Amino acid sequence: MSTDTRRNRNAKIVATLGPASADRATIEALFHAGADVFRLNFSHGTHEDHKQRLDTIREIERDLGRPISVLLDLQGPKLRVGTFADGPIQLAAGDSFRLDLDRNKAGDKTRASLPHPEIFAALTEGTDLLLDDGRVRLRVERCGADFAETRVINGGPLSDRKGVNVPGVVLPLSALTEKDRKDLDFGLTLGIDWIALSFVQRPEDIREIKEIVKGRAGICAKLEKPAAILSLDEIVAETDAVMVARGDLGVEMPAEQVPAIQKRIVRACRKAGKPVIVATQMLESMVSAPVPTRAEASDVATAIYDGADAVMLSAESASGKYPVEAVSMMNSIITQTEADPHYREAIEASHSAPRADLADAIGCAMRRVAGLLHVAATVAYTSSGYSALRMARERPEAPIIGMTPRLATARRLALVWGVHSVLCNEVESVPEMSDLACQTAVKEGFGEAGQTIVISAGMPFGTSGTTNLLRIAQI
Repeated sequence: MSTDTRRNRNAKIVATLGPASADRATIEALFHAGADVFRLNFSHGTHEDHKQRLDTIREIERDLGRPISVLLDLQGPKLRVGTFADGPIQLAAGDSFRLDLDRNKAGDKTRASLPHPEIFAALTEGTDLLLDDGRVRLRVERCGADFAETRVINGGPLSDRKGVNVPGVVLPLSALTEKDRKDLDFGLTLGIDWIALSFVQRPEDIREIKEIVKGRAGICAKLEKPAAILSLDEIVAETDAVMVARGDLGVEMPAEQVPAIQKRIVRACRKAGKPVIVATQMLESMVSAPVPTRAEASDVATAIYDGADAVMLSAESASGKYPVEAVSMMNSIITQTEADPHYREAIEASHSAPRADLADAIGCAMRRVAGLLHVAATVAYTSSGYSALRMARERPEAPIIGMTPRLATARRLALVWGVHSVLCNEVESVPEMSDLACQTAVKEGFGEAGQTIVISAGMPFGTSGTTNLLRIAQI
């Protein structure tokens, strides 16, 4: 293994692939610059495009001997208005504007089609509709099963197929569209590691996709609807990971509320020990400039101080002019932030009490032992990844080596805070596991002879969710 694939930081980087990062050289450069997880955004590109990118990632993974995680991001039910007969229209405050289901009739400055009966079913008088990322706001004055008469509150231009948001209303929509189901099926046959579910409104949305996935990939709930925040704890309990999708959150609620909600989501995930990704516009100016703004650097650092597992790049790495520089910059910001003495204080201060169960008792003890003995590394020997997740929940000072005999688990753990995942052989006994852990710590550059490591595992080996063993070993 080449040593430059070991990260000297805890938080992870998710980089979206796209036209600017489709070839092998760029994807490899992104990995070396610091990308731990690659996101394939199924809102854009063909199945063939995504398959090629995935094949390239798997080749790089084989060549470098490092597990790399791949996240498939489903588009979800994007609601859009229809088309306009004579190009974009201009709406002024006070105008009346009608929306209906008639998709055969092109729109004009008095009406447009909105081919989503679910929306009309959920509307009531006084509900606001946001168009084009909130640039145009309409208020419903009268509505029925197939129409809504609205008044323009904030005017502006409106053109073909602009998005529609209905804040504060739980829409009777599945988070999975027909397209999503096909994309999901395709992704699972390719062996994707994580599936991001867009537009999650309630815990049932997670249960629905879990029925289909049946454990073949981890589920990441994208929180971008105010309704999801109302059942935050239930959604976090149901899902495997969470993404704070600040783009749509910022459309559906006032921008000044987003920072507090971001912190609330990160706190809820850390308490539950579920990985959390902070996403959207983190280094937005780097789409067209080689350096970020000070505010963007500060924004990334804030997510790191809060203890987020990962931060994500979207357009910056997918379609911007400086994909590799954006990942390098994010890598530098994380490394600098984690080197700040105040960082450990912030992480300790935001740590929540563990649950009264075996896995958390072991995790809690491991953290105390690691702190007292200043161990070189902590090692989780895990088949499902559960031991490593409970360890990461504790945010220990020593690095975490996630040793697993399952490649799927090694890849999935690449998203988790502080976990350096390593594929290893099955072990039969505790002494064999201890020896393997010591050898791995040396080989991966985490420790040397005479140093101490602390190991957690579940007995019997190979049974998931059984973390019940803590062992201290000397290399």
